[in-house]
Amino acid sequence: MNALVALCHFCELHGPRTLFCTEALHPPSPSPSSQAGVPVPGDRDRDGDREGEGLTMRANSSATQRGEMCDGCRSLPASHPGFVSIDDETGIRFLSHQHPRQPQLFSVVRQACVRSLSCEVCPGREGPIFFGDEQHGFVFSHTFFIKDSLARGFQRWYSIVMVAMDRIYLINSWPFLLRHLRLTIQSLQSTALKVFDNEQGVCPQRAVRMNSVFSPAVFPHQRSGNAARSLTSLTQHPNLWASLHSSFSWLLKACGSRLTEKLLEGAPTEDTLVLIERQTEQEEEMSCWEGAEGGGSKSQRHLSESELGHDFLCDYAKLDELPGPKFRSLRHLRQVLGAAEFRQLVWHVLMGNQVIWRGADPGLIQSAFTVLKSLVPVGCVRSVPYSAQYEEAYKCNFLGLSPDVPIPTHVSSSEFSVLVDVSSERSCQISVMGEDDVSSLYQFTISSANTQPTDRGPTLLNKLEVALNNENLSVDVVSHCLLCLKEEWMNKVKVLFKFSKVDGRGREDTQKVLALLGATGPGEEDNVRLLKFWMTGLSKTYKSHLMTAVRGGERSPSQ
Repeated sequence: MNALVALCHFCELHGPRTLFCTEALHPPSPSPSSQAGVPVPGDRDRDGDREGEGLTMRANSSATQRGEMCDGCRSLPASHPGFVSIDDETGIRFLSHQHPRQPQLFSVVRQACVRSLSCEVCPGREGPIFFGDEQHGFVFSHTFFIKDSLARGFQRWYSIVMVAMDRIYLINSWPFLLRHLRLTIQSLQSTALKVFDNEQGVCPQRAVRMNSVFSPAVFPHQRSGNAARSLTSLTQHPNLWASLHSSFSWLLKACGSRLTEKLLEGAPTEDTLVLIERQTEQEEEMSCWEGAEGGGSKSQRHLSESELGHDFLCDYAKLDELPGPKFRSLRHLRQVLGAAEFRQLVWHVLMGNQVIWRGADPGLIQSAFTVLKSLVPVGCVRSVPYSAQYEEAYKCNFLGLSPDVPIPTHVSSSEFSVLVDVSSERSCQISVMGEDDVSSLYQFTISSANTQPTDRGPTLLNKLEVALNNENLSVDVVSHCLLCLKEEWMNKVKVLFKFSKVDGRGREDTQKVLALLGATGPGEEDNVRLLKFWMTGLSKTYKSHLMTAVRGGERSPSQ
């Protein structure tokens, strides 16, 4: 990651100062001549210069600036070689000293230091904040206080800043940076608090100051000349700067490797946008749990992570990890249930009705859900893989239940639900049978109070059955065919959402749009229900983009 981490301090005598800085140096790209083994003139000199920079790393400050430094402004002496760590995998060197080794970086860090300890602060003067611009870089800053018995107000003001030119990357790393920087800050604060308590126990400074004559001119000298104490003195940590070098180096390495860029061939699909939004919500929820108090937070975090994996990773590769007999594909599910029962079940899935599977084998039920969830967009899926009690339809449209769970009367008599009871065909051991023997191991009973015919539509289901009936098409080809059908109908959903919800057109205009989209004719009612259900699966990003575009279009004529 092309970034830089620095520890800054607000000195009572000299104002904001940079105390410690860690930067990453990437290995130079080999030139064609050097790859061929031909020495290039000047390479030896440049290598010597780089070695000298790594060994000496003298601070990029003038003699006047070094002369103005007090103990509170200085971390390492000018003669100190600094700290160097080398990543064996990538060859990146992490260098730490009081100031960056490059003059242009010195001014950038200096400006970030001044702004983080003066104008760019959050309420309470302690906490994270983001600021910056394209010219001077973008900064993630976290300000905090360190206890000091000899300071004004018995505390000193510090900040840790991360400077980078990539604004998007830095913003996306906010939860990660906040979580780990808080650990470093809490360690410094707890260590300094112990030293503060010990000093106050020996000589309480509050009583000394109240009994002494106050003079602003000599106030620093009244504290035994320790108006500016070093951070090492405040924490009594013998290897403080080496420890900070390790923490900052790891932070740069981990932050650079946690996010990777992926080339998308075309615009991201709605499923991709929904997955990104849900992953962001999960990260924010985990950050809130980590910052909250209470012993139950850890278990609930792990629960949310496992639910994320079950709900989002609905690909066929996950089927191999399930134990025991399982459904391998839509074609396999159709062969086991039968054509008529399969069409009835898929019809309920596409209409958005609650699909309930009740049986003693959680792996089999989960494999059925994995196959069925591929029929609808990710945003339309709300799944409870296996539960010991019934969950209402507004919580989940895919529900797995144990055999002894009763179905409420209002659900069994509703036309908006379908129940699949899975019972053992005979009392043989499942482990002895192969996974192809699902039909011989279990008996499936499908029941629903729905009285509407399911043999006319929707159009997507009719086309899917044509593909499943064609034995010349492999399972992979059928999966790609289903993907194309979903994208086709998702585009129709977007048009209908824009036309009816955003523009607010009437019923007649909506009917014309449906005819234009090919949703009228046989199975028209089912097609409309499918479109309205899939409309709930649109991503928040797409909806907000449409609303913003419409509002901008309304303002432009008046402007």
